[in-house]
Amino acid sequence: MCSCPHETRISGGPAVLWVGFHKNGLAWTGRGGEPTWYSTWPDLRRGFCPRCGTHLISVADSTDMIMVTGFSLDLPHQRGIEPVGHSFRENAVPWMKITLTPEPPPSAATLPCGSSLARTPSG
Repeated sequence: MCSCPHETRISGGPAVLWVGFHKNGLAWTGRGGEPTWYSTWPDLRRGFCPRCGTHLISVADSTDMIMVTGFSLDLPHQRGIEPVGHSFRENAVPWMKITLTPEPPPSAATLPCGSSLARTPSG
């Protein structure tokens, strides 16, 4: 979870739930293909569905991780995306209460609009 001013302005919500994957362990599959990329910060790119414009991905230049918006994943009953951390918690709206899970749960990676992420043998 992140409640920094940058994320809350972009999302229009009080926080963004991110699920992280190693960049070299994923491949774009499905009819939606790779997202359309835009820079939203000096060293940060965001990926949007090329078909509907949904914000799906965030990638910082300085990391080997790719962050996927948690609720864009096609998970039954949204299980497996429970937050394990909350950055910029001090910026969170006072009425938002977050319960963090003790360990990262396993997660799937199917995105809307026909795009999906697949773990590659190296990941």
